[in-house]
Amino acid sequence: MGGSNQGKRHSPQLSGAAPCEMIPAPGAAQAQVFASTCWECSVCCGTRVTVEQGRVTDIAPNPEHPHSKGAFCIKGIRGALGVTYGPGRVLHPMRRDGPRGSGRWTRIAWDAALDEMAERLAAVRAQHGPLAMVGAVSGAFFSRGAIMALLMRSIGSPNWMINQDLCGGCRAVSARAMGLNITSGEDIANANCILLVGRNPHAADPVQWAAIKQAKLRGARLIVIDPKRIPACDLADLWLRPRPGTDAAIALAMISVLIGEQLHDRAFVERWCHGFDELAGRAAQYPPVVAAHLTGVPAEDIVAAARMYAHGPSCFVSGHGIDAFSAGVQTFRAYHSLVAISGNVDRLGGNRRVKTPRGFKSYLDLLHMPQFRLPEEIERQTLGADRFPLWAGPRGWQTACHNPTVIDAILTSRPYPVRAMYISGVNIAVTYPNTPRTLEALRSLDFAAVATHEMTPTAEMADIVLPKTTALEEEEVSFAPAGPAVLYTRNVVPPGGEARCDLDIAVALLDRLAARGAVTKNLIPWRSQREFNEFLLGDSGISLAELQRTGCVPVPYRLGNFDEQPFATPSRKVELLSETMRAAGLDPLPDFTPPARERAAEDVRTRYPLILLTGDREKTYHHSRFRGDAWARKVSPDPTLLIHPDTARALGIGDREWVTVETPAGAAACRLRARFSEATAPDVVSTGMGWWRPDAPGPTHGALDININAALSYAGPFDPASGSPDARGLMCRVRPVPADAV
Repeated sequence: MGGSNQGKRHSPQLSGAAPCEMIPAPGAAQAQVFASTCWECSVCCGTRVTVEQGRVTDIAPNPEHPHSKGAFCIKGIRGALGVTYGPGRVLHPMRRDGPRGSGRWTRIAWDAALDEMAERLAAVRAQHGPLAMVGAVSGAFFSRGAIMALLMRSIGSPNWMINQDLCGGCRAVSARAMGLNITSGEDIANANCILLVGRNPHAADPVQWAAIKQAKLRGARLIVIDPKRIPACDLADLWLRPRPGTDAAIALAMISVLIGEQLHDRAFVERWCHGFDELAGRAAQYPPVVAAHLTGVPAEDIVAAARMYAHGPSCFVSGHGIDAFSAGVQTFRAYHSLVAISGNVDRLGGNRRVKTPRGFKSYLDLLHMPQFRLPEEIERQTLGADRFPLWAGPRGWQTACHNPTVIDAILTSRPYPVRAMYISGVNIAVTYPNTPRTLEALRSLDFAAVATHEMTPTAEMADIVLPKTTALEEEEVSFAPAGPAVLYTRNVVPPGGEARCDLDIAVALLDRLAARGAVTKNLIPWRSQREFNEFLLGDSGISLAELQRTGCVPVPYRLGNFDEQPFATPSRKVELLSETMRAAGLDPLPDFTPPARERAAEDVRTRYPLILLTGDREKTYHHSRFRGDAWARKVSPDPTLLIHPDTARALGIGDREWVTVETPAGAAACRLRARFSEATAPDVVSTGMGWWRPDAPGPTHGALDININAALSYAGPFDPASGSPDARGLMCRVRPVPADAV
């Protein structure tokens, strides 16, 4: 993903963004205001953090931040404060005192915690080999992901788990397989047309939402493709409402219109696209009339969308809605092909490629650097690499495991035993589908350690619990492709209690493992987070001192420098026909695969007549986080199921009443509170994810009751490229819960 950028870099002049601007506080010591970046989700908005007497008292948006431009949300204002100062925060290391899940803990010293971790990990390594140890994090978007991967590699294991098979991974695998390393919505500000597919920026991304509203005010057109009526539909010039899971047919039909009406960018295609003729042949199988039959969207609307998009520049904005399917990679490849043949690559108002500044290393760069890799014969043994080589192992996007394969290995010892886990900053018992099976796997381990902010259902299954620092206590350097900019998150206050950051934990653990002969090669050479961040900045010309002053440094960007920076594919072009996919034994062209529910037996569809969408975003919560915060519970006290009023009445369900949701392959039912909404079609219901209640009885804290993942399967079918399961568009049935059972 790295690249070079020529030209002089200009730093922003952020008024009032000095690291220690002194603001008088009546009756108290002077306050300090720091420029920083919010780290509570992947949007990474610019902040101004006020510290008084060693405590953060206010977090506000930075209107002069060149990436977020003052956009912000309630999670950024209140989330970090709740995590840092909340009553449920874990502040000291603890050892389990009783059976796993008993909820009995004894406070211990850091030395004792690390010694026990090292001793028990070394014992597992000696008995079963290095591959029997697995790490788990949310992903490599933040530094903890890269640190976890390097920690596992240091002890000889290529196995580490991430959440992106459920969110973001299909997009990334498509971009990597095609060489089109775009993210989403990089240049809305200069677009004449915005194509918004499967994303609700109103709830998920304040920066994108503000940009879309500004674009509409200046006359840009907006196409929304979504089965739900999201707020963006009210701004849209055209809303296409497909049946869930059929989006790829729309993209292929739009491609057929562009090619048939000669609306594609012939010059770009001829010079920079590989496999255009083959793509044209595939798209010809999906003219608008065929796509209309497959999706339920009128053919004339598909034609209108294609023509509107063709008269750009146009910016493609995508999200979870087309990612959480077992055909997610092919769906993204269809839309990425549309971006390419329309010439909206590295074009003002289109989709910019990811180009980090010369000398700078992103976390993904780090994962693929040869000096931080294990031998290829070891990486090929990564769990899932044999079935999903573009996801797991040496050719994988982040090189991480296939999560369901890991869970199977824990419970069955196939293809080899997995007996120990170290989990940091992620609540896998809640965020992975089939919660009962994930909990069963965690219970069965020989050893588990969890670094966390609070006692989650995942932490309740640990032998050792470690206190983690929060985003207000950590120094983070990262890259924002949409900026493009290097972002800085400042450690504005010291760690609470005895909390430590991921790198400090990893360094101390590796020292102890090395003393026990349990380190293959130390791949974490930095002794502090500061050293690590300086390594990432390298010789980019961007200094930590400058980042501390501004919180963000924009980097120059050259559009269309394809000769200087060719596409990372065998052909050095955008591969509409992907040679990488072909080499992996996969269909090299994008295609449409009907949703799994449409292939189910008639009697199953009769018993489960509704279509379930998951992953609804809320402004109050981020995945499983902030569930115990009073401010969030006040706004959103219960998990909800959006259901059309006519559907609810036919089922005998009243507004705000509790219901159960079941899926054919799910292990259990989930309990949600129905909420009438005409935003969903009569045969579609939708809900969010990540629900648990910190104040509910342990060890599950409601994760088997009000968490939709308890009702979902994690057993496939899987996307053949990414290994992603169907987490949306599932068959389900909804039943009222008797009042006396609530």
